[in-house]
Amino acid sequence: MPYETGAKVKLTRDVQLTAEGAAARTGFPGPLCLAEGLAGIVTGSAAEAGGGLAQEGLAEFERSVGGVQFDGFTAGVIDNLRQQIIRQGGLAAGAGAQIRYTVRFENGFVLGGLEEGCLTRA
Repeated sequence: MPYETGAKVKLTRDVQLTAEGAAARTGFPGPLCLAEGLAGIVTGSAAEAGGGLAQEGLAEFERSVGGVQFDGFTAGVIDNLRQQIIRQGGLAAGAGAQIRYTVRFENGFVLGGLEEGCLTRA
């Protein structure tokens, strides 16, 4: 069941953060995990490609920019490009697209890339 912006949710399992601050399967695993049951509020969502050419493009993009530390403005521009690739993949993939959520948790973490299966209504 899709979640709208502002919905109160909880994690259904532990989620490991990646170096890019995302829960998606891209990037390198980071040293932090958010624990099952942690509550938060959905602040946004985006359709992600279900595979194919767009997914390969996203993986190549992640390889190109992964592991590099950018200033705030540049990081924002790169995240905007990443979201454009994801949206284009969602349009191309049609029914195969997944929705990924951005959630602001009670402990202050804001995490993007959460799959619907990681969340439940609080």
